Amino acid sequence: MNNIPTSPNDPVNTDILLVAEDRIKGFRRLPFHAISEQCGHPVPVVIQRLKAMMEAGVVRRVRQTLLATKLAQGALVAWSLPEEKLDAAFDWMKELDPFTGHVVLRNTDAANPGANYRLWTTVKVPVGCGTPEEHCGILKRHIGADGYVLLPARGVFALGVGDVRRGGLRPGE
Repeated sequence: MNNIPTSPNDPVNTDILLVAEDRIKGFRRLPFHAISEQCGHPVPVVIQRLKAMMEAGVVRRVRQTLLATKLAQGALVAWSLPEEKLDAAFDWMKELDPFTGHVVLRNTDAANPGANYRLWTTVKVPVGCGTPEEHCGILKRHIGADGYVLLPARGVFALGVGDVRRGGLRPGE
């Protein structure tokens, strides 16, 4: 695999990433075939290139996410905690809360607005298990947070972050 181009700037890789990042709609039984159809490269090339980019660390992961907003309410949540509680809160939410998804500690300059919101998570609350506000209230008490801000999604991401596809867009497009 050493001679397979792994740069996202390689024309074939760019073609694949432009589609794979967030242009495949729905949950596909054969997602690599769908990418192949849309980017114009054969399925074996799509798989080979994505695998090479993963091994090189260019692509962090390849996955297909079932996006069904009716399964659960959710939001991005910014948490305000005392510095001495950050690590324990991060560990607990990452390992033990089944409704918490991504957990991130931000590094920030103390002079920036919102600098006290260093712990960021995603939260999904299945239908019938309360609201995101109720769940975050419970989490707030459990981890000793001073407060939180719910940032509900205005859109849904299908696959990847869209860096390649959106790379050529000008601000405001």
